Amino acid sequence: MKKRKLNFVTASVYALILLAAGSWLSIFTVENANLSTLFSQSNLMYASKFFNGLFGIGEENPAFFNAESWGNAWALTMETLVMSIMATGFATICALLTVVPAARNVADGSLTLVKKWHGRISFGFIRGGYIFSRAVPELVWAMIIIFIFKPGILPGAIALALHNFGILGKLCAEVIEDLDSRPIRNLASSGAGRVQILLYGVLPAALPRFLTYILYRWEVIMRTTIVVGFVGAGGLGQQFKLSMSFFHYTDITLLLFFYLILVFAADFISEKARYFIK
Repeated sequence: MKKRKLNFVTASVYALILLAAGSWLSIFTVENANLSTLFSQSNLMYASKFFNGLFGIGEENPAFFNAESWGNAWALTMETLVMSIMATGFATICALLTVVPAARNVADGSLTLVKKWHGRISFGFIRGGYIFSRAVPELVWAMIIIFIFKPGILPGAIALALHNFGILGKLCAEVIEDLDSRPIRNLASSGAGRVQILLYGVLPAALPRFLTYILYRWEVIMRTTIVVGFVGAGGLGQQFKLSMSFFHYTDITLLLFFYLILVFAADFISEKARYFIK
């Protein structure tokens, strides 16, 4: 009887089960954790106080019944939107300026039929920049940049752009690497220059996927703006942290309401834009 070989998917499922079992075993044996402590009397009391505060129960003047609070929340929402658009724009421009030499098939000359001595050097340098850029989280970038600029939406936009530049650059470079090389080689063999190859060969084929990735990262950036705001980068995130610090629970509810509207709007716009791109 022939033995069945263990394929990758089956092995992965077994490994996942073993990892989950080992994790829970470690929690209960090594850490001596007890889930019942999560539902202690004090925790339930704090949770009840927090959720009652979010809904304004027992508060004389909840923020969501105050016109001035709505106006402030709307202004912060616009700041957050501007921050996300600036960050996406900065990251996109930097990625598009560096993406062509960052593609492996451009660096080795297999796509353009032109191999330059500096191709490998440019490829390694730019790809290394991509790795470093996306390896540092947005929050860390924001904390560093806040020391250079004064608090506001510009440091937040730069921090988000630095992190997403590495992600967008890598994704777009891989798009170029996956392109059908035959039309581009035909252009090269016909005497087209590098700029002509880029404009008439690479961009028309890669642009739809470029736009898809850019819109996707814009959605992610929109969700991350509230995080970088915690370190003084402005927008809804900064006010959210202040409201939490001063226990202004109804302000938190109002800010979350506007934040959800912003995220849903970004998802809707991206979905419609991707539909037209296709």
